[in-house]
Amino acid sequence: MTSNNRKRALSSNALAEQPFSPDPLPPGSRVACCIEYNGREFSGWQAQPHLDVSTVQEVLEQALSTIAAQPVRVHCAGRTDAGVHGLGQIVHFDDPVGRSCKAWVLGSNASLPRSVRVHWAQQVPAEFHARFSAQARSYRYIISNTVIRPALMEGLVTWYRAPLDAQRMHEAAQALLGEQDFSAFRAASCQSSTARRNMHEIAVCRKDHYVVIDITANAFLHHMVRNIAGSLMAVGCGKKPVRWLGELLAGRNRAVAADTAPADGLYLSSVEYPAEFGLSGGATGPTILTL
Repeated sequence: MTSNNRKRALSSNALAEQPFSPDPLPPGSRVACCIEYNGREFSGWQAQPHLDVSTVQEVLEQALSTIAAQPVRVHCAGRTDAGVHGLGQIVHFDDPVGRSCKAWVLGSNASLPRSVRVHWAQQVPAEFHARFSAQARSYRYIISNTVIRPALMEGLVTWYRAPLDAQRMHEAAQALLGEQDFSAFRAASCQSSTARRNMHEIAVCRKDHYVVIDITANAFLHHMVRNIAGSLMAVGCGKKPVRWLGELLAGRNRAVAADTAPADGLYLSSVEYPAEFGLSGGATGPTILTL
């Protein structure tokens, strides 16, 4: 775990230990929440009312609307795809009725499916926005590097049978640091107006038979983490040299990079905000794999 990730984890733990305030908020107050979810059951984060599918946003808004007795709309820090999990997803909404933070947490959890949980809620300034106020997002990608596919971790980790050299993967990944054009790692369906992103940190390590990729950037392109993970695994198994990641980045050609890695092992682990908002950075888990 990098030093910054360790600080974020400590911040999250400290906040989680604080009691939820039972005092009603003034109606109209802006509320931020930290959401954890298992993405296996959902067709991604974003509501899709035109389709008969379940999304995290829809079930969360339904639960919050039950507490408010009227519709509540949430805004998130980062929309995750189908099968992708959330540990430190941050959302905000405007409280229409003046409930307490305790009511928002406990009440919504009582209505949510077991695969989604609200960990905390707190009042934030009116100018706070879960997406636009964020300074950085962190993702964790977990690979079970075993000969036999795991049973208990099905859907929670990606399985890769061939032996992976985590040190080679880490060395290759350092070419991605800094503000660069990540066209080689963006999906064809990506709607961002620019492929330039600022990669703050990227680290690959091994914990027993798990290989873990931690990535922090100011923002991410569609499928960017999964595309990077796929190419790093090609380096880790020896199919490609360490220098290949840098060559891919410079070439800006998605077609010559490796296949997109599965969604199973991907977690939105934390979101960073300016200190004046007083928010936690989120978790870096999952807790069964604390590094």
